[in-house]
Amino acid sequence: MKNNFGKIHVYTGDGKGKTTAAFGLALRAAGAGCKVYIIQFLKARQYSELNSLRKLPAITVKRFGQESYIYQKATAKDKILAKKAMVWSKKVISSRKFDLVILDEVFLATWFKLIKVSDVANLIKTKPAGVELVLTGRKAPKEIIKLADYVTEMKEVKHPYQNGLMARKGIED
Repeated sequence: MKNNFGKIHVYTGDGKGKTTAAFGLALRAAGAGCKVYIIQFLKARQYSELNSLRKLPAITVKRFGQESYIYQKATAKDKILAKKAMVWSKKVISSRKFDLVILDEVFLATWFKLIKVSDVANLIKTKPAGVELVLTGRKAPKEIIKLADYVTEMKEVKHPYQNGLMARKGIED
């Protein structure tokens, strides 16, 4: 079953659902007996889905981020945390202990120039053959899209927050 693992997935776009899609794949993989590691770049806020993931021994989550979002300009601490996440990602992927590795919000880290696109591309090119890799975030670089086997772009068509509805616990949060 796992001997055909090793593909690259990209979930990008300005619409909602990139992390949710990646976590859905993590649940599917765990249900099939795979070991999953999720590395979150730029995220430290508590989200409801993390409560569920913590109950699944086949899924490990490690987070590198601050409580607040980056709106216009990243801080020096954001850069340090993103670099730590990248080093950790290389370690996890090269360990060959996990069938599926998810780098959540890695593209925003490249967009804000916290890590280099070339480092992400090199990570993809040098990963072990049997490791399935998912990368998420807005503004996926063209270089990474070219390397990917699957590319899904989330496009926002309509969302209740456009009318002032804030994130609801259990649905968006």
